[in-house]
Amino acid sequence: MFKTLRPVFSLLLGIGFLLTGHGLQFTLLPLSGEASGFDTVMLGLLGSSYYVGFVAGCLLGPYVILRAGHIRTFAAMVSTAAVMVLCHSLMRDPLVWNGLRALSGFSLATLYLVIESWLNDRASNTTRGTVMSAYIVVNFGAFTVGQMLVSIYPVTAMAPFVLAAILISLATLPVALTSAAQPAPISLVRFRPRRLFATAPVAFVAAFMIGVSNGAFWALGAVFATGIGLSVEQAALFVSATVAGGALGQWPVGRLSDRIDRRIVLAILLVGSVVSGLALGLLTVSTDVLLIMGFVFGVVTLPGYSLAAAHAYDKTATGEYVETAAGVLLLNGLGSVCGPLIAAIAIARGGPHALFLMTAAVQAMLFVFIVVRIRVRSAPASADKTDFSAASTAPMGTVIPPGTDERPAFAGHASVASAPGTGRPAAG
Repeated sequence: MFKTLRPVFSLLLGIGFLLTGHGLQFTLLPLSGEASGFDTVMLGLLGSSYYVGFVAGCLLGPYVILRAGHIRTFAAMVSTAAVMVLCHSLMRDPLVWNGLRALSGFSLATLYLVIESWLNDRASNTTRGTVMSAYIVVNFGAFTVGQMLVSIYPVTAMAPFVLAAILISLATLPVALTSAAQPAPISLVRFRPRRLFATAPVAFVAAFMIGVSNGAFWALGAVFATGIGLSVEQAALFVSATVAGGALGQWPVGRLSDRIDRRIVLAILLVGSVVSGLALGLLTVSTDVLLIMGFVFGVVTLPGYSLAAAHAYDKTATGEYVETAAGVLLLNGLGSVCGPLIAAIAIARGGPHALFLMTAAVQAMLFVFIVVRIRVRSAPASADKTDFSAASTAPMGTVIPPGTDERPAFAGHASVASAPGTGRPAAG
């Protein structure tokens, strides 16, 4: 394994620093904004602004990389992300924070593009599973550690913002000093939503609605926790427990979907999401029970995007995986723009528990749509299904599934690494 990961070790180390700082920031900002007197709707807008920037990064980030290359783009976006964190601590104005969150979203989307295209360029077909699995472990692990760091300093102090900026800035060092060659230039792909809907309507609708639900949780999960009386430390534990549940649920859920209709598996998960959401929204329980409920919510809710993406691949013709992956991710981002604002309005009117009542309502509507589609269209034959891969369907980005006539290359942000002038994926 060490021999396999050695070519990308510096990049993985940089990712670890980056996402530790990002995880700290993601939990810190809503808590700090709440402590600074921002109302719930404004906190929701902060989440929506981040995803507006993220979608913009998905669309425009490839042009930045084409102009500057991977290493310089990585350094520039890391610097931007670190500066945005520090600016939050200097200017506690909600309108300013919305602009800063949009710029943060843009920089993170572009960074994911750089990272995932680089990892895929350095991996071969025989090592890609190991490389991308290590990437996902680093993602979840670093993000969770970052969330837990929020309890070190008061959320209204400047110190946690400085710590987040330091961690993000450290990401530049191993990447800038690496002796490894950077990937070949990327090429762009089209986003055709009508075609995607005609090909895989369940994946189309699910990607958007799961974005609405999960985007609301990511933006306001910590606010829910403090709103029901938890401390900052307990709020961080609650969010981390949910993330851990989502991480552990990916593999068994995916493997089950390889054996039966993925839409049925997704429908079962949606039932669990509705039930767990209603439980979180209606029941008053102890902190320990709440953490368990958060873990269960993560298990049944967070893998939903992966199933939607895998179902889209099952319906996609060979050679069009890049376009499909880009479309599914962009739809998920658009849903994530809407979700935090809808949830914030619900919380403002119904209290913190309304967050999970809102997610339950969204998941219930998606469940009804999927049941209707199952009755209308039969499942794809087993031979036509791609094997589930957490690496190829993870929410942080996607890669082309193995077993195609194209090399599995980055496909999550409307672009793919390719050798110049060939139209084919670059050699690893």
